[in-house]
Amino acid sequence: MPYRPNPRRPLPIQLNLMQLTGSIALGLWLGFIAIALTCWLVSRLFFSEQLAPVAQAVQQLAKPPVVQQVPDTTGQNPLFEQYEDNLRKNEQAQRLDQARSSNRNLSNPKCQFWLQQDRTAPSDKSRANVLQFCD
Repeated sequence: MPYRPNPRRPLPIQLNLMQLTGSIALGLWLGFIAIALTCWLVSRLFFSEQLAPVAQAVQQLAKPPVVQQVPDTTGQNPLFEQYEDNLRKNEQAQRLDQARSSNRNLSNPKCQFWLQQDRTAPSDKSRANVLQFCD
């Protein structure tokens, strides 16, 4: 003999779409607030000492730096001039390599002529013309 003689009766449930939507939105909002507060508390408790140098660095970056006048040493330092010359030569070499490897230059007769001249008898004039006529 069953403990409950009456069979279970179905409960009448009425869904109000506005209440359901409002409840879900309120739950999400409260959950977000709870997570944000938890993260804030954890950061204040555990990372306040560790982040002090970072905060100081950010404050220093926020201040505009004082520009100091650098004395003009052009012509006085031969190593710097050599460095600038090497930079110019490397840039020119890269541009020449790009001009040689570019497929667009295959249809340009002037570019092909100067590329061939630069391959057979490289000179400053041929390099300048390759850079001028080749893209």
